Amino acid sequence: MAFLILLGCAGRGDKQDNENNVLHIIHAGSLTYPVKQMTEAFLQQYPEVRIRTEAWGSKAGARRVTDLDNPADLFLSADYLVIEHMLIPEHASWYIPFSANEMAIVYAETSRHAEEINHDNWHEIMRRPDVNTGRSDPDQDPCGVRSVFTAKLAELYYHKEGLADELLTRAGQHMRPKETDLIALLESGHLDYIFLYRSVAIQHGLQYLALPPELSLGDPELDDWYAQVSTETLGTAPGHTITETGQSMVYGLTIPHKVENPEMAEKFAAFVLDKEKGQLIMEAAGQPPLSPGKTPYYEKLPEKLREFAAPAAAPESGERAP
Repeated sequence: MAFLILLGCAGRGDKQDNENNVLHIIHAGSLTYPVKQMTEAFLQQYPEVRIRTEAWGSKAGARRVTDLDNPADLFLSADYLVIEHMLIPEHASWYIPFSANEMAIVYAETSRHAEEINHDNWHEIMRRPDVNTGRSDPDQDPCGVRSVFTAKLAELYYHKEGLADELLTRAGQHMRPKETDLIALLESGHLDYIFLYRSVAIQHGLQYLALPPELSLGDPELDDWYAQVSTETLGTAPGHTITETGQSMVYGLTIPHKVENPEMAEKFAAFVLDKEKGQLIMEAAGQPPLSPGKTPYYEKLPEKLREFAAPAAAPESGERAP
């Protein structure tokens, strides 16, 4: 399930609602708040544009891109690897990293045992019989994949065999397609704790426990540590799976091959990547900017976007690198 938002000029007649002024954006659920802020700011510069946005778990969003019946001028993913694995080369030619994030344990004031949770006992509290926890679906949402990584890393970090299975099994009883679907369950008291991005907690005014860097997936210097864990998720075709390996969080964007409004897609992508525009909005929303993002597809980038990126070495066979 996704949110569809239409922003832009209204009441100008069908003549205005054509391919030259409609921009279709598919984005990760965790980007809902900053994308709304960016579209509103973008429309101050281009008031004639009508912007249609859809929020999905990034993997589900990528499948929207690959569905030929769905318009997609710009795709913003919570994980650049979704673009690498699911869109390149058939449906896109490049990506640019543009933001970071980190995992947290998110809760509400009414959550059971909220007054005592800390870095040492959070995993014990989340396994108590009276506590309900949740996570998003790793086959649809990168946050779900990263929840698996955090649980597996916690087992290594705290030296507690079987911890990951216990955490994931309990949270799996309340699994939802994307991470933002869990917020209503938390705010209503149906859930006490969820695996969620720190940025989303900040944007929604929720309580959160900042995890140690070894568990948060927020420190690129710890990528070798994160790479100790992996998980299998569904690929693009029935029966096809992808092995995903732990690494620090990197969001990415691309303009798909099916773009209907390439000029405006490039302008919005440039807005997202601009340090004085979209990147400031991302930072205020709790997500550290990454511009200029390093990409192995630098030579394939649209000319107007190269100033916001930097070349990176192409990944070796079987590897992926931002």
